[in-house]
Amino acid sequence: MNLEKVVFAFFIILALSLNFSFFVGEIADPAHHHPYELYAALIVSLICTVMKFGDRTQFGSTVLASSLVVDLLLIAAAVTWGVSSLGQDSTSAATMATVTSLAGGALIANLLSVVLLIIETGQIRK
Repeated sequence: MNLEKVVFAFFIILALSLNFSFFVGEIADPAHHHPYELYAALIVSLICTVMKFGDRTQFGSTVLASSLVVDLLLIAAAVTWGVSSLGQDSTSAATMATVTSLAGGALIANLLSVVLLIIETGQIRK
């Protein structure tokens, strides 16, 4: 068993799981979405992106591109939520819907990364 591949797969699946756990709930209700879940998803996604820089294959470039999309969307969601919370006592439903929608887009890109990982794993021959 290759420990590097295990750690790589672990972080990709963890990024998907954290993003999903943030996304699930009423889209505009801030009580259903905790900011620490969003920030944990962002941190793990950034770790995944750094881990993907070493792969020089076509597969690696596609997975890296999907990871960069996830990072961009989660950063946009975090900035939107942060800026919103600076100006108000609580996050509005419209802002929360925007944050959750951005996280939903990141979830789709995370799913693509996991599907690509499964495809690559299925193509490995002994």
